[in-house]
Amino acid sequence: MNMIILPAYQPDEKLVQLADQLWRHGLGMIVVDDGSGEGYEPVFEKIQDVCIVLHHKENRGKGAAIKTALQYIKDEVWGCRTIGVMDTDGQHLAEDMLKVICRAERHPNAIVLGVRKMDGRVPWKSRAGNAITKKVFRLMSGVSISDTQTGLRAFDISMADWLLEVGGERYEYEMNVLLTAVKKRIPIEEIEIATIYHDSHNSGSHFRPFKDSIRIYGDMIKMTLSSFSSFLLDYALFSLLMLFFPRRELSVLAANILARIISASYNYTMNCHFVFNEKNSLRTAAEYFILAVGILAANNVILGILTGVVRMNPFAAKVITELMLFIMSFFTQKYLIFSKGKMKAHKGLAAE
Repeated sequence: MNMIILPAYQPDEKLVQLADQLWRHGLGMIVVDDGSGEGYEPVFEKIQDVCIVLHHKENRGKGAAIKTALQYIKDEVWGCRTIGVMDTDGQHLAEDMLKVICRAERHPNAIVLGVRKMDGRVPWKSRAGNAITKKVFRLMSGVSISDTQTGLRAFDISMADWLLEVGGERYEYEMNVLLTAVKKRIPIEEIEIATIYHDSHNSGSHFRPFKDSIRIYGDMIKMTLSSFSSFLLDYALFSLLMLFFPRRELSVLAANILARIISASYNYTMNCHFVFNEKNSLRTAAEYFILAVGILAANNVILGILTGVVRMNPFAAKVITELMLFIMSFFTQKYLIFSKGKMKAHKGLAAE
């Protein structure tokens, strides 16, 4: 048996038509009413004979709706092999869901994405958003995906446990799933699907460009703010010390080390509480200390080359050095230092 998860927030008749088409293809369905309100009850009543309909009292987000359905499948549905997820705003065809499901059945170790062609048929806002997200995803993971924002996906039931642990309650959940899959070395396969938009503004979508983009890029944005404030502190201390130290290579390195020790302590505290929402612990402190020592060594090597070999101004060399090491520091902290505590927290939430 295969089950399709349909997160629905204030749906219209397109959901009724989609449910009928999926039922004709012999696919089971779980529709999650994500707090649509009393005015939308007639829509859900029309599909309750062919779907399992679950309800959220309040709007909690697409990610939360997917998790609710996943938990239900784990607890209540026997014999489910493959799970699909698709949007209910009319942008996906039942035939495409069937194609993606069939590919996932043949490749149970992979997540299969139904990807759209980002051509002139796609509203420019959606094209621009996908282009940015693609580049950010490649930067964050090292993997290229042609359509990171697709809502049409399928995977084996064996992945349900770790999918329930992935962080995020709204649109950021889908990006986090892909990042976690890369981290776990789970293959991501793509299959082309129809590109459907009903108007140039994509009015059927509930995606909020500003708020949901902030959620999707949240960790990167917070890490940038934390690192930038740490850099300002580091740079101010470095500049202050250079006023008293002679302009020699060893003096530059000494000023860099002293400034880095103070700014690293500040940066660890900010990343722990502001970026990754984790309490101070001996483990994270020790791992961050090892990272800081490694970055400091690399920092000094690069800074030494730029000031001693290239003969660059030490203030300009400091800026270039910090920019070069930012990305490496971000991904080391996100996926090695602060990821373990986050996984434990998600397990605790799932148990509740």
